[in-house]
Amino acid sequence: MGDSPEMAAAKRLLDVAKTGGFRFQRIAPGPDGPLLGVRDTAGWRDEIFLGGFWNPDSCHAIRRRRLSLVVPGALPIAQRVHGDALTVLHTVVCDWSGC
Repeated sequence: MGDSPEMAAAKRLLDVAKTGGFRFQRIAPGPDGPLLGVRDTAGWRDEIFLGGFWNPDSCHAIRRRRLSLVVPGALPIAQRVHGDALTVLHTVVCDWSGC
């Protein structure tokens, strides 16, 4: 049985994210384990967590502004998105990266 249209779209957006500079790694064992993607650009550090393609609230992404100052703790979060894989990937690939 083939992928649903939503699953196929999410997989295409994952491929676009990879070609757009994200480095993904599986952070738990197994072929369906969660993925963590990170991309560093001149002004931003973007992180995507994909906990699963089927759960509507298993994914999130954050965008942090990179600063030339030394900031105690983590970089401040400028944007964040929660939801399913399609929503999170679409937001990061299209809104944060410019489709």
